[in-house]
Amino acid sequence: MKKIFFTSAVLLSGMVSYAQFTYNYLKAADQYYSKEDYNSAATYYEKYLDSHSKKVKPDTYKPYVAVAEEKHKVIKVSSEQEAVYKLAESYRNLHNYGKAAPYYASVMQLDQTSSFPLAAYYYAVSLRALAKYEDAAQAFRNFLNNYTINDKFSEAAKRELQNLEFITAQLNKKDLSQYSVRKAPADLNTTGASYAPLWSNGSNLIFTSTRPDSSFQKNHTYINRLYTADYEEGQVSNIRLLQLDQPEGLHQGAACLSPDGQLLFLTRWHIEHGKKISAIYVARKKGEGWSDPAIMDTLVNKPGSNTQQPYILGDGKTLLYASDRGDGYGGFDLWYAILDETGKPLQTANLGEVVNTAGNEQAPFYHAATGTLVFSADNRTGMGGYDFFSSKGNIGNWKAPVNMGYPVNSVKDDIYFTSRSNNKNLLDEVLLGTDRDAACCLELFFVHRNRPAKQLSGIVVSCDSYAPLAGAEVNIIDTVNNKVVFTHRTAADGSYAFTVDDFLPLKAVATADGYTTNSQQIPVPLDEDTAAITAPALCLVKLVTPESSVVLDNVYYDFNKATLQEASFVSLDKLVQLLTANPDMHIELSAHTDSKGKPAFNQRLSEARAKSCVDYLVNKGIDPSRLTYKGYGDTQPIAPNTNDDGSDNPEGRQKNRRTAFTIIKK
Repeated sequence: MKKIFFTSAVLLSGMVSYAQFTYNYLKAADQYYSKEDYNSAATYYEKYLDSHSKKVKPDTYKPYVAVAEEKHKVIKVSSEQEAVYKLAESYRNLHNYGKAAPYYASVMQLDQTSSFPLAAYYYAVSLRALAKYEDAAQAFRNFLNNYTINDKFSEAAKRELQNLEFITAQLNKKDLSQYSVRKAPADLNTTGASYAPLWSNGSNLIFTSTRPDSSFQKNHTYINRLYTADYEEGQVSNIRLLQLDQPEGLHQGAACLSPDGQLLFLTRWHIEHGKKISAIYVARKKGEGWSDPAIMDTLVNKPGSNTQQPYILGDGKTLLYASDRGDGYGGFDLWYAILDETGKPLQTANLGEVVNTAGNEQAPFYHAATGTLVFSADNRTGMGGYDFFSSKGNIGNWKAPVNMGYPVNSVKDDIYFTSRSNNKNLLDEVLLGTDRDAACCLELFFVHRNRPAKQLSGIVVSCDSYAPLAGAEVNIIDTVNNKVVFTHRTAADGSYAFTVDDFLPLKAVATADGYTTNSQQIPVPLDEDTAAITAPALCLVKLVTPESSVVLDNVYYDFNKATLQEASFVSLDKLVQLLTANPDMHIELSAHTDSKGKPAFNQRLSEARAKSCVDYLVNKGIDPSRLTYKGYGDTQPIAPNTNDDGSDNPEGRQKNRRTAFTIIKK
């Protein structure tokens, strides 16, 4: 009996010991999960589930519980099913969708009481992130069929179905060959996350990373710190910690520099009661390094909210940032603050409902050369997760954001964008943060887009007949820099065509033998991706000899008066264009009447009408020294006023009532 008792005691002791370390795994996992340390949580949930799979009978836990309750209070831990769900959630938050998906599927299979209804939603999200688009679409439809609550998840599922349609269209775009996407060198994308890139002086890179760092006595890994590196032609070297106080218990991230390089704005955060608490700090240049960062005041860092991801505009006084403060539109919104010369905020405001949604908008960047705001958002139709969106405009005047599309965006999270471009190609040299190629964590990728040359074409014609003018010389002038960017002679059909890297405000000036010079402004298209535009026909007036005159069509006056009617302005404006394009040309304006009325009255009326035309031209900017006027009354008819039988000839009188100009100097 003693032997039997001894064996039972040993067995019982083993069961208690086994149950204890199984319990400890689960307790540790739950604690890490509550602190949002998902990497550690996943490790211990895996250990717990692995040990629990030994098929230990439920009653083997009872002796341990009994003994434990005698020694100390037992902390309540998750059930096995909860552990599986939290393990799936941990991997999803680590962006490891390959491991998250099967655990969500396991929860769905075992959850007979619908305790975890969102497992189906996140399972579909994971499938989409794994590029299993058809399976993901079906999973979202299944979720919507079974989920009866009308809330943000049902709305998100509907949006995800739209996302899947968008993804299909993006992956089949015809211009994908224009893009170059490559992962940054391995020394940038080492163990842990690397993200939030920032260019400094063009030859230095500042970024955030959770890489192991032996220079810290504690917390070698999974702590976000700011690093800098030398950069040249896509290659980095000499990666080192930024010379900034970076305490071991505090995360550093997402920074920006003032235009003069003297202020560094950065995000700092810590975990408190399982929640992330973030704020924006500012440090000042101090030798080769930086002063101790000081927290910005409550105008930006509103108490009770998270503030992060600063970006300062080129004026040095406008700071963009993300905040989840309660007076926004929901989630994280983009805000701006006006700073004084010391970096102190004077006022702040939301960027508005055009930019912000009920979801999250984060990580702002502004490209001055194109006037484009780039940010990441998770509540708009896109590739999925966080996508990059662009909005043209400036503070107080933003256009509707546009998804930047594949391959700038991926089916995973794309967040933190910076461009070194100082030209109209926003994607000339971009470095962005994305987890598209990682089991977990954000990595740095280079993106470049080759923009095809823009084509502009047009035609030169004769103003009188609109017949094409072959051999006309066309000069295209960049009106911003006042220089000729293209010279060409028109083809047999009067056409010309040329290419430029980007559309600029241009002017076309055309000349041809026997014709006057003329010009036209060519506006910049609103859509910068427009590949080609066709300018309106540019017409040239055929030169006339000094003794011949040109009748101006459709010039009308009030009855028996010299007052010009509005219908006359179109014809006179064409004469303004002719004189503007030919600055050495001098003309005489003449007016004529028919034979009705007394000759003296007709003479005075015609002179007044000719002067009205000259006054109009002068008001349009033509030098009066280039203009003379004369009235001829009824002395120069070009058609009979009466027929041979003495009856009135209305058509002839109409031709005689005319306004004309004669070139008296070319």
